Amino acid sequence: MKRVLQLYRNAFGGLSRQTWMMSVVMLINRSGAMVIPFLGVYLSTELNYSLKETGAILSIYGLGAMCGAFLGGWLTDKIGHFKVQLVSLVLGGSLYFLLLNLRQFEYMAAGVFILSLVNDMLRPANAASIAFYARPENITRAFSLNRMAINLGFSIGPAVGGLVAALSYKWLFIADGVTCVAAGIFFFVYFRAQQGHRPVKKAESNTSATAPVVQSPYRDKWFILFVILCSLFAMIFFQLFATLPLYYKQVHALSEARIGLLMALNGMIVFLLEMIVVYLLGEQAKKSVLVASGLLMLGFSFVLLNLSPGVSVLFVSMLLLSISEILAMPFMSTITVDRSNNDNRGAYMGLYTISYAAAHVLAPFLGTTIIAAHGFAMLWWACAGLAIVAAVGLYLVIHQMEKQRFAKQAILADSETIVVS
Repeated sequence: MKRVLQLYRNAFGGLSRQTWMMSVVMLINRSGAMVIPFLGVYLSTELNYSLKETGAILSIYGLGAMCGAFLGGWLTDKIGHFKVQLVSLVLGGSLYFLLLNLRQFEYMAAGVFILSLVNDMLRPANAASIAFYARPENITRAFSLNRMAINLGFSIGPAVGGLVAALSYKWLFIADGVTCVAAGIFFFVYFRAQQGHRPVKKAESNTSATAPVVQSPYRDKWFILFVILCSLFAMIFFQLFATLPLYYKQVHALSEARIGLLMALNGMIVFLLEMIVVYLLGEQAKKSVLVASGLLMLGFSFVLLNLSPGVSVLFVSMLLLSISEILAMPFMSTITVDRSNNDNRGAYMGLYTISYAAAHVLAPFLGTTIIAAHGFAMLWWACAGLAIVAAVGLYLVIHQMEKQRFAKQAILADSETIVVS
């Protein structure tokens, strides 16, 4: 037990105070994440939307998220990550109160689009903020701490949300809105006086020694390929929100409370294990191997659903899905940071975030379409096949990107040696 506690102490040690406070903000925010995990169930059962209409709304949420990621990345480089995060948290929280009063499909579609646009402005700004406040040697662990806070919140949100939804969906929207605004207030109080949240001027910026000389991510061919493959990963992973709740409800007849607890298991597993895994493997294994392994495990978590009809397999599948998330997502964020510099980090993080936002568009649409035509079993086989393709692609692309980074480091080291001599 003592050795385990020491391992946790080492894993969490050396992180800056600002990194911890940013994680507290995300914990408050995600503890109220109740609407999105139950949005599909809410639309289909409470508002009596068809499966096609439900899939369309969930895809519109992804479209808004994609636009929000682009806008958030652009604004981060223009006005700084502090203002973008504050507006996203406070305004985004307020929009939940509007959304709970919408019933008609057209109004719901517009409301969901605006909500997701504002909410997802947060992601690239938050990532740029973490990269700024973290010490260079702790970048991956700083992102993992932030994700740990998000997943702890996500383990709380759906679990409580399932109980609340069983009583009234109205309080689901109210709780989500209140926690978003509360996170915004906490963020403002702590970070308003912090240095570094203004955009870096070109003349003052210091290009990272490990970053390739690529000013725009949209001209970085290897990074664009990386983003496309990350989007494939996200399309599979986001079945967690898009179709798995429907599968639990329609195939296994689980109640909202049990669905919430099962989905909360994902957040709890990531919360307990991610920092330890990153600490132990982050410097020991290649990022290309870790990410590819995560993809293969993700695919197998869906194959399991076809191999056994019992409820117990749902828990095993969620365990594997959660471990796959731990192996892939933190290192994808670090790769993006390594590829950027102070002048273009917002744009790089914005494009990386767009890969997930695009998956938010495609995942529910493709998922519900396949279910309607061929059933859940075909969807899970399709997810497994796509995971294999993405795993191979990401292994090759990340290996090439790391090779370029190390070559750049060697050139800079030789240059410094020549100058000194």
